[in-house]
Amino acid sequence: MANQTLILIGVGIYMAIMIAIGLYASRRNQSITDFVIAGRKMPLWLCSVSIFATWFGSGTMMGAATAAYEGDTLLMIGEPFGSGLALLLSGLFFARLYRRSKRLTWPEFFEVRYGKLAATFASLADIIASVIWLGGVLFTFGILLESLAGLPMSVGIFGGLLVIVIYTMIGGMWAVALTDFIQMLIFVLGMFVLLYFVLDGAGGWSAVVAQLPEHSFRPMPLEHTFDNWIEHIHVWMALGVAAVASSSIIQRALSARSVKVAQNSFYIAAFGYVTIGLVPLMLGFTASVTMPGLDDPNTVLTDLAFEHLHPVFIAVFVGAILSAILSTSDSILLGVASIVSTNLLPLVKQQPNDRLRLLVARIAIPICGLLATYIAFNADRVVQVLIDAAAVLLACIIVPFVLCFWWKKANRFGALAGLFGGFLVWMIARSVETEFPPDLIGFCVSAIAMLLVTLLTQKTDPPRELTDIDGNLVELTDRFGSWRSKAQQEETTYSG
Repeated sequence: MANQTLILIGVGIYMAIMIAIGLYASRRNQSITDFVIAGRKMPLWLCSVSIFATWFGSGTMMGAATAAYEGDTLLMIGEPFGSGLALLLSGLFFARLYRRSKRLTWPEFFEVRYGKLAATFASLADIIASVIWLGGVLFTFGILLESLAGLPMSVGIFGGLLVIVIYTMIGGMWAVALTDFIQMLIFVLGMFVLLYFVLDGAGGWSAVVAQLPEHSFRPMPLEHTFDNWIEHIHVWMALGVAAVASSSIIQRALSARSVKVAQNSFYIAAFGYVTIGLVPLMLGFTASVTMPGLDDPNTVLTDLAFEHLHPVFIAVFVGAILSAILSTSDSILLGVASIVSTNLLPLVKQQPNDRLRLLVARIAIPICGLLATYIAFNADRVVQVLIDAAAVLLACIIVPFVLCFWWKKANRFGALAGLFGGFLVWMIARSVETEFPPDLIGFCVSAIAMLLVTLLTQKTDPPRELTDIDGNLVELTDRFGSWRSKAQQEETTYSG
């Protein structure tokens, strides 16, 4: 009871601090640009930390540990390696173009090149993926407070959601980024504190490895069958490729102070994500040796904390998991709000002013949160929810998304064929429960449909150029993200 009281007090104080930061950040919000992308003024240290904290959520902390405990190699590949790949690819191939465009959301790129219908479809698809993702995150929040503080899962889900909604509505991107920085410090500290005590109690990492079954972690299939390879490819595609189109991380590139900051922030975040992401795997493996037979593997991290930590350190660790959950949730909510106010509102009200867009963005935040609670109450495992969230992106979005930036011939008819073809085949494959992953089937159809239709309709539907928010052509040279690119010139040219 003393531990639970201490945890609840700590959680209460922590939540109050997050709301205070939201109030502080709200003073910077003078326009929709300030609210959605921090006025394009985010420095390297804050941008890279915010990307890392957003991506390093409950899926990596609790989901990866659960996967390691259960020996689920596929899900261990997804977190942290698959998601880390998404950050690396974003920095290499997309971040520079994002920032040059000076836009607010990624569906705007679709509208410029493919038209309003494609942009609207992409907006709705992103919102669906975000709601599913947020549901998985809220599920871990409920698990956390139920296992550590004895609160009903519903109290944890709705209580956590309330606080996240409040400070995100108030402070926008500045609040999200500043809280991300604090949350990152806390969850990195908490993870390493737990790892130290857990390994000390187990006799060191070498002692744990000696007791693990053979092939406990293998990045490739143990048996080289067609089905096994398809499963592995599916995970890499869902979390390592399709997730590139996630609005949460694209917003960070759009918020960066310059092209150079946008690009390098992803490299720093990717390195930190994969290296620190190994800690939950190590904890899960250790628990499988020292604490076999847990009733609920989803609580493996909290069970380790109670087993090995002093009550004060338990409170620190709870703060760590809480930080990971909040840092992801607020980014998802802000991403949805940005798309609703930027891409969907003009369908109802032509040329809305900044005041109306801010109001709609803030209203969209609690609505998205409430929709996500349905997913939270029906979730079983966190990493699986992340894969489900990426399914719609993989099935019909990622092909038109990549070609939007990297194929000059991409046109409206081809994109619509890829979007709707992939979506319809994905839905049909899901309904008949194919053995081949339905979203991977949708991806293949989307790619074939877009390539064929694009090539066949070049004369009837000439490709449109990619332009920035001012209508100027986006410079497509030097778009591959390298440390030694002409970034000094772009510091001035594209920092507006």
